[in-house]
Amino acid sequence: MGGAEFILAINLLVAGLLAAAFMTVSFYDVGRASARWLVFGYLLGMVYFAVEFAIPVFDNARPAVVAGFAVFLGATIAFNGGLAHKYGVAPPWVPMLVFLFAAIAAVYFAEDLPRQSLARMMAYQLPYAAMQFVGVGIVWSSRQRRDRLDHLLMAVLAASALQFVSKPFIAHALGGWGANPQAYLQSNYALVSQSLGTVFGMAIALLILVILVRDVLAEVTLKSETDTLSRLLNRGGFERHAEIAMRDAVRKGIPVALVIADLDHFKSINDSFGHASGDRVIEAFAGFLRDAAADHHVAGRIGGEEFAIILPGTNLAAARLFAEGARSAFGALPIDCLPADHRCTASFGVAELRLAEGFIDLMRRADEALYQAKGSGRDRVRISMGSKAGVATPDRISGRG
Repeated sequence: MGGAEFILAINLLVAGLLAAAFMTVSFYDVGRASARWLVFGYLLGMVYFAVEFAIPVFDNARPAVVAGFAVFLGATIAFNGGLAHKYGVAPPWVPMLVFLFAAIAAVYFAEDLPRQSLARMMAYQLPYAAMQFVGVGIVWSSRQRRDRLDHLLMAVLAASALQFVSKPFIAHALGGWGANPQAYLQSNYALVSQSLGTVFGMAIALLILVILVRDVLAEVTLKSETDTLSRLLNRGGFERHAEIAMRDAVRKGIPVALVIADLDHFKSINDSFGHASGDRVIEAFAGFLRDAAADHHVAGRIGGEEFAIILPGTNLAAARLFAEGARSAFGALPIDCLPADHRCTASFGVAELRLAEGFIDLMRRADEALYQAKGSGRDRVRISMGSKAGVATPDRISGRG
């Protein structure tokens, strides 16, 4: 077995292992089709490597060469379908399938060109490059928030596309890709080509695998931090995200305020109309709070009928206006499970982060303001006043130092 054949065998095994890995991820990613399309793509990759092994046994290799090309290009299309589902982009199936059939036809007729001609090599390699660039476009066009891993994936996909573009020139520099298809695996170019394919294929596969696992873990974490009834953060999730938001606000030198709300006479709603009605009131207030919150705000249900929202970039006066608006709007909101003349209200406590203050201190002061609001008649907003002294630091926010 030559060097290229050995690498081809490794690629066949690796494709199978990656298909198994993505299949495992798909068990935890049942709500989306991304991992399943990737499984299909790597299974097609196995078929391609098997066809490459079989080419030397054919006297007329054209059908096998064209079939191998079609299968591998189909694998890149399936991979792009997985990428599209992962990044929330509509898969461009029609353009990709039209391109697939056009490329197959081009390769079929290119087989009549001289074996070492640049045009023949380009017909074989450029479609692969095009599909890799489509993958870059899919990730780039996503409206999802991208981090370093996503940008690294785009860079590697682009580099992989360029290596496909370079392969005809590499083949020319190395004396061609064999006198005929049967001799391909014995050529120096085959060794280089298969090695490049292994490096880029593994890099792309590992990156997308890490990205999928990252997203699955993030979803599991989000579910553990989400209150099922209100669909807001639970207390643990709120405290964690609130500290992150406050730390970021301190680093940027902008104000941050906390608003705590408590539904008025909630026990009497449960006693008079039943717990199902009480749950509906909680859902209604949570939905109202979710709609009122901006993307950079952090809202959560921190107790039975108690809610909180962190407002980065908001000072005490603006936070009071936010709370007053929420109080007035919720008081006028009809709840479908309650009598038409019954209105629910909430009381609000507001505090702005002081210099040299931690998260626990801010929560305590907002709570005190809330109890003042409830003690003075409910359905009102009270603020926590106080002088500012010292210097706020990220360590102080988390209660350390």
